[in-house]
Amino acid sequence: MQVLKRIFNFYLNSSIHVALAACSLAWVTLIELDLGYDKYLLSFVFFATITGYNFVKYFGVVKFHHRSLASWLKAIQVFSFIAFLAMCYYVLKLETETLMVIIILGVITFFYAIPIMVPKRYLFDDHKNLRQVSGLKVYLIALIWMFTTVILPIVNHDVSINTDVIITSVQRFSYVLVLMLPFEIRDLNYDNLKLATIPQKIGVKKTKIIGVVLLGAFLILEFFKDQLLEKSIIAIVVITVITLLLLLFSNKNQSNYFSAFWVEGLPIIWLLILLLLR
Repeated sequence: MQVLKRIFNFYLNSSIHVALAACSLAWVTLIELDLGYDKYLLSFVFFATITGYNFVKYFGVVKFHHRSLASWLKAIQVFSFIAFLAMCYYVLKLETETLMVIIILGVITFFYAIPIMVPKRYLFDDHKNLRQVSGLKVYLIALIWMFTTVILPIVNHDVSINTDVIITSVQRFSYVLVLMLPFEIRDLNYDNLKLATIPQKIGVKKTKIIGVVLLGAFLILEFFKDQLLEKSIIAIVVITVITLLLLLFSNKNQSNYFSAFWVEGLPIIWLLILLLLR
């Protein structure tokens, strides 16, 4: 039992779960816009997510404690390096235009973890990275996910920007923002007040109300698309209901795996629903 728990914790801590979620959302975009299966793009998104998330999560730990790393962290370090090499391989398989978007995302991710010159009044400590700019974190993450899971697929397939693409982008930004709220609620007991997260500023109840409104907009926007697909509508209705339930049940004292596994895994469920309806 302990072995299974360790494997599961490694699965979560090494960002494999979140990478599958990002990959799933990119695949959802490919299905909704009828772009076909793109193994190189999806593989890149998967390995780039592992590389990016582990860089952000463990940069400080590795930097200051590299001589006394725990065995699990060393394993994640090795795994992340392998993921980085795989990412470098698959990025060469993508279109040239796509590389420009990837460079922009890479720069944002780099400064999300690395100290930059930001006025101190916007920070909660002296680390000075974008992650710690007051009130910015959740919106920056939603924007990165929108670009990774919507813009990358359309650029790699040379799709022109039309109404459906714009609506899909707004939907994705809104949905990822909702997925972030249970995490923000969970971290209320730990986040410094200067982070100015949404629950810190308006409270848990109003945060959930905002989440409900965003989910409503996410669902309604689907019906404004020029190309309405029955399977997409069914999938979005189902995933909206499931997401709503998890949002409403989220609280400051949620279990360790409530957000890290169940909420983070919602994009995977969304993809599975779409695949089952094909």
